[in-house]
Amino acid sequence: QLVESGGGLVQAGGSLRLSCAASGRTFSSYAMGWFRQAPGKEREFVAAISWSISTYCADSVKGRFTISRDNAKNTVYLQMSSLKPEDTAVYYCAVRRGSNYFAINDYDYWGQGTLVTVSS
Repeated sequence: QLVESGGGLVQAGGSLRLSCAASGRTFSSYAMGWFRQAPGKEREFVAAISWSISTYCADSVKGRFTISRDNAKNTVYLQMSSLKPEDTAVYYCAVRRGSNYFAINDYDYWGQGTLVTVSS
């Protein structure tokens, strides 16, 4: 089970840190990813981190968002800075079961999501 937290309302230019805590099993040997879904839009890739701590980010968040993980805590984080109104979305974490870091269909064990709202 994955549980996201840390979402909320923030002004443009602000920062938030999202957490994704896993329970029931360890995911330290799996890549993990963050996706987001804005109202009326499809879910899209945000960032991913491999078991060996290689990271991948969407161009839209590169330089502003950082993904990290703490395997001892079975938790993945998404540090978001310089937030923009277009970052408003429900953010989800998931476990990568396939081979493509960027493909939503290669992910499984989705959490329920946490809402991030960025006001202008």
